[in-house]
Parts: sequence; structure tokens; C-alpha cells
Amino acid sequence: MTVVMPSEELLALVRRALDEDVGSGDVTTNATVGRDAYAQALITQKAPGAIYGLDAAEAAFSLLDPGAHFERLVGEGRWREEGGPVLSVEGSARALLTGERTALNFLAHLSGVATMAARAASAVEGTGATVLDTRKTTPGLRMLEKAAVAFGGACNHRVGLYDAILIKENHIAAAGGIGPAIALARKAAPELTLEVEVRNPDEIDQALAADAPKLLLDNMTVDELRAAVAQVAGRAKLEASGNVTLENLRERALTGVDYISMGALTHSAPALDLSMLMKPLP
Repeated sequence: MTVVMPSEELLALVRRALDEDVGSGDVTTNATVGRDAYAQALITQKAPGAIYGLDAAEAAFSLLDPGAHFERLVGEGRWREEGGPVLSVEGSARALLTGERTALNFLAHLSGVATMAARAASAVEGTGATVLDTRKTTPGLRMLEKAAVAFGGACNHRVGLYDAILIKENHIAAAGGIGPAIALARKAAPELTLEVEVRNPDEIDQALAADAPKLLLDNMTVDELRAAVAQVAGRAKLEASGNVTLENLRERALTGVDYISMGALTHSAPALDLSMLMKPLP
């Protein structure tokens, strides 16, 4: 599954971000830059990584200047070790300056997510495991962050609470056990994929007895993951989750699990270093 945000939703999101920043007006720019001034701005990548978020960056400028012209200088998702030019924009100098921070905020954050996803995908290469994102996203930015994950080379887990069943510890407690929880979920939504969280060998046996197709191995050590893989012996797909970092990701992947979910892809990805310089045009 790859997540894409519809353009009207993206425009509404960027418009809210601009409203938050601009408020009643960009007093510095309006005081120092002529109303009819025209300029070119160049956004540059200054650190290794993968770019994502050009649609959002362009929206920030085009909402302020519908006549702005854009030239993309890098493909989204492409890894660049040396960085370099990303986006050239020509238009109203006032619009370029007023939209700069909003454009860079989206682009730097989403490129940071894509960059971490690319590093994660590289870390598990050749192991047979797939890196997944989670619902640990920035409120309001989930669709963009999940799209950045996919462009970076990792994969999307469920989008939200509505498109897949994931039975976790508290659901199990409320339902009276793993077996009853699975039965109730299947009855309520038989068309959805189903996964159940397990924490130990006994819970694994309970989930397998109820024919769970996918097990979430919660906060297990590497040795526990290996033991779980042996216990399940291919009867269900296995997802490792909890305390996953870029440093320990490959070790977990080598245990034989099918998936590794990594909340850090979205909640802890450092922003990619980007800058914008502007020059006046005749």
C-alpha cells in the first residue's frame, strides 16, 4: 500500500500552515520589498538524503503567487550523497519570502522522513524482511509522512484504525482473550486483514490456534524473535515491533521475521538540512 494525499487536501493543509505563519501579514517583507519586485529562489539540499515534499513546497509559493514558475531539479525519493539544487522558483519576491519558511518546513521534515526510510530499507537489504511505518505520525501530516516513507523505500502499514484489524493487548483484555478477540473481529469485519499482538510463546500458541494470519511480536529481544520464528514455523506472517532503531534494525531482520515496524520513521526522523537563497530579477 502506498499513500497519496489528494491535491485539495494538500492545498488546505498548506493554506492552514501559511495562515499560522503569516497571520495578518508579513510585516518585514511588506516593509522592505516592493509590491512589484520579481525574483528567483533556489532551494538547496545541504546534507545526504532523499527529497520528498516538493508538492507541498510548491503549494506554499503558488498559494501566495498563482503565477509562480517552478523547475524541479531532483526526482523525489532519489538518494543524493552530496546534496545539491532541489527546486527553482520564479515569481513575486514578496511571495517567495513570505512562503519560504512554510515551504522549507514541509520539505525538510518530509525529506527527513524519506531519508530515514531510505536508510532503514538499506539496512534490511538482502534479509527478506520489509520495514513498515506505524500510526506514530504528526497529527494532520499522516498522509504526507506515509507517502514520504514510501518514496524513501520503506513500506506503509495500515493508514488508520479503519483499514485493517490490529488486535492489541487492551483489545484482548476487553474481549476476554486472544481467541475471543479474533473471533469477534472476524465477525465484525471479515473483509479486512487481521493481525494480533503477542508477547510470549503461550500467546503465540493461542493466536495460531485461532488461525491468526499475522502476529505482531511486541518488544521481544533478538533471541525471543528467533524463538518465535521457529515456533511459528511459517504458519503466520511475523512482524517485529518495539524499540527498533537504525542501529539494531538489521539484527532483528536477520531473525527471520517478515516485517519490522518502526515508529521512528515518522516520529523521530531528523529534518533534512535545506536552505533557500533568492536573487532579484529584472
